Amino acid sequence: MSENLGDEEIIERLEAGLQRLPKLRREIFLAIRLDDLSYAEIAERTGLSVEQVERHFAQSMLALRDALAGRPPVSWWKRILRRVAERQWR
Repeated sequence: MSENLGDEEIIERLEAGLQRLPKLRREIFLAIRLDDLSYAEIAERTGLSVEQVERHFAQSMLALRDALAGRPPVSWWKRILRRVAERQWR
């Protein structure tokens, strides 16, 4: 984050980022961060595999990082294309 954000702005951006997450992803993120549940516990409760829970959590972290930076949400395939293009120009 290159900007010097105040606490209020950081909270606003995080809340906005959380609201943009799909419901299941948001619930998984909050279960891990607020309820301190393990991936296995969440997998058991949701019927997902542990790997799927890990993937949802990782994607939520990326989305929140972008929200804090003030960047619009970017789909996974656009991220991949951007990285491929960056490597071709090196």
